Amino acid sequence: MAGGFIQSGSPDKNYPGKLTWRAFTTCMVAAFGGLIFGYDLGISGGVTSMDPFLKKFFPGVYEKENNIKPSDDQYCKFDNQILTLFTSSLYLAALIASLFASKITRLFGRRLTMLVGGMLFLIGAGCNAFAVNVWMLILGRILLGFGIGCANQSVPIYVSEVAPYKYRGALNMMFQLAITIGIFVANVLNYIFAKMKNGQGWRYSLGFAAVPAVMIIFGALFLPDSPSSLIERGLDEKAKMELIKIRGTTDVKKEFDDLVAASESSKTMKHPWISLLKRQYRPQLTFAIAIPFFQQLTGMNVIMFYAPVLFKTIGFGATASLMSAMITGACNAIATLVSIFTVDKFGRRTLFLEGGLQMCFCQILITVAIALKFGSDGNPGILPKWYAIMVVCGICVYVAGFAWSWGPLGWLVPSEIFPLEVRSAAQSINVSVNMIFTFLIAQIFTTMLCHMKYGLFIFFAIFVILMSLFIYYFLPETKGVPIEEMHVVWQSHPYWKKFVQPIDDVERISEEC
Repeated sequence: MAGGFIQSGSPDKNYPGKLTWRAFTTCMVAAFGGLIFGYDLGISGGVTSMDPFLKKFFPGVYEKENNIKPSDDQYCKFDNQILTLFTSSLYLAALIASLFASKITRLFGRRLTMLVGGMLFLIGAGCNAFAVNVWMLILGRILLGFGIGCANQSVPIYVSEVAPYKYRGALNMMFQLAITIGIFVANVLNYIFAKMKNGQGWRYSLGFAAVPAVMIIFGALFLPDSPSSLIERGLDEKAKMELIKIRGTTDVKKEFDDLVAASESSKTMKHPWISLLKRQYRPQLTFAIAIPFFQQLTGMNVIMFYAPVLFKTIGFGATASLMSAMITGACNAIATLVSIFTVDKFGRRTLFLEGGLQMCFCQILITVAIALKFGSDGNPGILPKWYAIMVVCGICVYVAGFAWSWGPLGWLVPSEIFPLEVRSAAQSINVSVNMIFTFLIAQIFTTMLCHMKYGLFIFFAIFVILMSLFIYYFLPETKGVPIEEMHVVWQSHPYWKKFVQPIDDVERISEEC
């Protein structure tokens, strides 16, 4: 097995066409689905740090947090399983929804799945905004989770299918950019609404989730179906016309024929979920599981879920913690722009590896900073201004490393590596693994912080090292490879080539299926 293998693209495929305005706007509108996910990632941590919210729904946490009822130490003030269930229940629901969304995506198209997701998210936002008890909150979060599961299932696939292969990386990362914008907007609104005198700011924070929901609903109504989806449903002529529009040329025969051939192959696949276990899909399935698994164990979602809680824990005041979360959210969005402009130039592997090195270094620095201030007993106190700035800067550099590597690439790479016949099922696995570990991390984070204290960041740093080694040895470069020609990178890889048959054997494999 050769480490550091790089495969640059298929030399015999060069589809004509350019990045048209229609393709760009179509991908941009589809990426609104990321706003749903991002807004929720950013909003929950801020809301759970608002005293009126805690006082109404989680009085025990409120008493510990305000020293009315002393806690063991600073690290354990927010250790409450019902409180974390408020955050994590959404991701368990998203896991379930993504499995059903796979069937909808395959039979009825990607845009209908987006539409359903937007409507569920809208209903969930209303339920949370008018909540009067904990279970109403959790019901709203579950509905939000169903919406996110549908959006995360359909949007990355849709963008990968519509985007010209030379720009697929950048356009697909618009989904991640929308996620980061959603996080930033949520942090800004939390900061603003927390200042409301009537103590109802948390209702506005939760209720404003309706805005991205409406955006994706209207966007999905006007989006065209992707050519691959149209062909998959037997609408070949309509697919060809749409391909001409989004490529800006009538010379689409080569690409259209490849899409039709892929569709014909997919129709022989009666049971895509079972077929995913076949040997020829072993490399892609490995990455569909490993990438979202490692993505959650970078520790990034801990920052996004609980940034205000985390900053409060290490000594920031209430308003300062929300301000710090807003700063990291802005850094996240800006850094994602870097990945959009570099992913199709430097490739996926380079960004993965650089981001991993940057995150690991920052996690070690943050661990040292928190350990020196609080030690293991977590004595409360307010950080000196210079020290607080240093901690925030360290977290910002860490966030930037994630935002131009494992954040967007965690959605891009799995969405582009699977052949059409198993693409929807594979994306469901990708989303499901992502949501399983998002749920677990969200549910146990406050308990981990209570028991592992500053060592929590070392825990995540170890996983960052492991996943970087995994990428170095096993991920081939997919930059510039047409989505229906992706088999080339596996056939050329020194390790994975023993699993993937040459293209001449594809027809025989299809017959066996």
